[in-house]
Amino acid sequence: MSSKILNVGLIGFGLSGRYFHSPFLSTNPGFKIKTVVERSKNEAQAFDPEIGNARSVDELLSDESIDLVFICTPNDTHFPYAMDALENGKHVVIEKPFAATEDEARQLFELAEKKGLVLTAYQNRRWDSDFLTVKKLLAEGKLGDIIEFESHYDRYREVVPTESWKEKSVPVGGNLYNLGPHLIDQVLVLFGEPETVTAEIRTVRPHSEIDDYFDIRLGYKDKLVIVKSSLMIYENHLRYVLHGTKGSFIKGGLDPQEETLRKDILPTTQPWGVEPEDRWGKLYSNDFTGVITSEPGNYAPFYQNVYDAIVHNAELAVKPEEILRTTRVIDLAAQSSRDKKVLQF
Repeated sequence: MSSKILNVGLIGFGLSGRYFHSPFLSTNPGFKIKTVVERSKNEAQAFDPEIGNARSVDELLSDESIDLVFICTPNDTHFPYAMDALENGKHVVIEKPFAATEDEARQLFELAEKKGLVLTAYQNRRWDSDFLTVKKLLAEGKLGDIIEFESHYDRYREVVPTESWKEKSVPVGGNLYNLGPHLIDQVLVLFGEPETVTAEIRTVRPHSEIDDYFDIRLGYKDKLVIVKSSLMIYENHLRYVLHGTKGSFIKGGLDPQEETLRKDILPTTQPWGVEPEDRWGKLYSNDFTGVITSEPGNYAPFYQNVYDAIVHNAELAVKPEEILRTTRVIDLAAQSSRDKKVLQF
């Protein structure tokens, strides 16, 4: 087994860089966070004094010792920063949304292939407790053939004065690009490409500048898949509703990893990713009706897979073709909502 250590650069050190990537990278012996781009702050040093600062993206990318770059910046910068990183010979992980459009995503993969570099999207929600539980139920056939699948990612966030780009009318902004990639990626992992895409994207909060609600329906020959998100749901307990030929499964709550990481608890702490019992889902069927213990979540395998793909030429867990189909659904959802039409995938 190779002991090669990959030098990592983080472009951005907000929520994602600080609370998602840094804890997992710093506890995996295959990575060393060498440099973080912060224009004026020094928050990376508060996390680890050995991390270096770069005051610009160009400064980071000019460092030939950096092997891998994580792009954790505002959505409209993902494409140009990723292009620059690839041109400079860096392997790249891009936060969601991977790109603004399917066309941009294709350009990135073409360049990565030309350069012989690893490029993937940070789809950590594949390793959420709730999603792993749903995957296991489906694999075991507990629900039979799925007839209807509904997934929610709701929040309650009143509009308050802020300078955050996430609440501004900016390119590649809004809830579709923020939470949409998580929900869409999950259902495409479970069910593959749909036949049709229908969507309604709205602004529902008073004084909101962004789309903060979406309802996307993916049509399959044998099932209907619905993914929904609203930032105006006060009681946002509902997460999954599955109906199959043998039973139903209803689950609330969210994976606990983010809230744990925000408490500065490292993912080497055990037990990790275990959901509280009040978030466990309930199965209803002729054979069994009762609570299903949730699988523990863990984002660590994503990082190990990126390492193995770079060092050992392993297959990526989040593959280019999967990322492209997610960006395509987002493109079609936006068009469907504008044109009020059902679109073919």
